[in-house]
Amino acid sequence: VSLISTPTHLQTSHKTNLSAPDLSILKNNNKMSEERGGFGRGRGERGRGRGRGDRGRGRGRGRGREGGRDENVWVPVTKLGRLVKEGKIGSIEEIFLFSIPVKEAEIIDYFLKDKLQDEVMKIMPVQKQSSAGQRTRFKAFVAVGDAAGHIGLGVKCSSEVATAIRGAILAAKLNIAPVRRGYWGRKASAPHTVPTKVTGKCGSVRVRLIPAPRGTGLVSSPAGKRLLSMAGIEDCYTSTRGHTRTMGNFIKALFYALRNTYGYLEPDLWKENVLTAAPFQEHTDFLSKKQIK
Repeated sequence: VSLISTPTHLQTSHKTNLSAPDLSILKNNNKMSEERGGFGRGRGERGRGRGRGDRGRGRGRGRGREGGRDENVWVPVTKLGRLVKEGKIGSIEEIFLFSIPVKEAEIIDYFLKDKLQDEVMKIMPVQKQSSAGQRTRFKAFVAVGDAAGHIGLGVKCSSEVATAIRGAILAAKLNIAPVRRGYWGRKASAPHTVPTKVTGKCGSVRVRLIPAPRGTGLVSSPAGKRLLSMAGIEDCYTSTRGHTRTMGNFIKALFYALRNTYGYLEPDLWKENVLTAAPFQEHTDFLSKKQIK
């Protein structure tokens, strides 16, 4: 019988007080920890994930696929939206004629989506002093128009530029207004300029639009030219007062001036027009039906 001696550096002078059953339990625990992969919460090869393995990430499994509803389908939530989607209103001019407030941007998309163009006029940072320091957000000014007598201006402030631009586009669509166009001198061909001298103001800025002969072009600053061309104005003189370097107030004043073109009653509009019933009154039976979702 060959005796194998224990190396001296592994010999211990003290003895363990564990009994045979305790030693077997300790060996089993060590074996299980090796199979589990150490001290982590995972289960071997199934990786980290608190023991879920390949079953996904817990809550929310499979949600969003129920019902099969398409997110791009417009479901109107207002009476006007229901009438527009069903084709009861033929054009956006009927909405302006009865001064019906538009609360859904999809209504504007329904009538002007193919023609509508949007342009970011200005993005500026704004700051607020708080107890933790300064909080910076971004303010976006966006104009939308179809170059055929419709213009809208939206302003939105957000912590991210992209979110501010998206919000400003929605605000501009909800704020869209008709622009009346007219002639300078002989009334031939299509209208090309503003019908009368109109003024808009915001803050210290005053903007005056003056009719111009055909072929004059847009006599204005670059921002003013963009806004006038989106409204469908081809020839126009402009006169400004105040601190026009403040771009936000300048384009707001110009938008208010364009919106005022329908606020002036010219002799051409003196003739009496018989108004029909309002859309809500005309389609009362349709609106009284319960909407099936």
